[in-house]
Amino acid sequence: MDSYQWYLVVVFAAVIASLLWAAKTYNRLVRLRNRAEAMWAEIDVQLKRRHDLVPNLVHVVEGYATHERGTLDEVTRARNQAIAARQTGDQSKAENVLSASLGRLFADAESYPNLEAAPEFKDLQDQLEQTETVIAQARGAYNMTVQAFNNSIDTVPGNIVAWAASMGELEYLGAGDDERAVPSAELDIPPAPASV
Repeated sequence: MDSYQWYLVVVFAAVIASLLWAAKTYNRLVRLRNRAEAMWAEIDVQLKRRHDLVPNLVHVVEGYATHERGTLDEVTRARNQAIAARQTGDQSKAENVLSASLGRLFADAESYPNLEAAPEFKDLQDQLEQTETVIAQARGAYNMTVQAFNNSIDTVPGNIVAWAASMGELEYLGAGDDERAVPSAELDIPPAPASV
């Protein structure tokens, strides 16, 4: 073989190696994106479950706590907005509002001992708490997958393949302002005795 043929072999090998690397990187990005989409679908299933439980909860609370009409309307409005949201970011914000309004509803329910003792209310509250736990765990797993995907498309050399394939960053599911607020507690603690 002469030097020209060697040159062609080296160039051909480099092109093949680059194509294999690009295909491997692309496949990894697709797997991460698909995993994130599958995790979002699981979160969506749990959110639908929560949406289905809310009207039952509102109905039970209406029977006991007739003075909480504003809170019940707020929960119903927040549920409807969460159902109507289509984009991941919008849906995340709407779900945060729903979580906050459900928290206020459960806080208001403490003023009604008969409501808190009602088996229907307790069952729905337990189901919602279990659903919230599953949602929180699924959100954490989703965000970790989004982080892996975003890191892959933001760093060299994955960003080259992501750019060529028109892959953009995925959006994290974050906590809303209501979830970030530090709860205040008013404690009736007597002052410490003066030291002698």
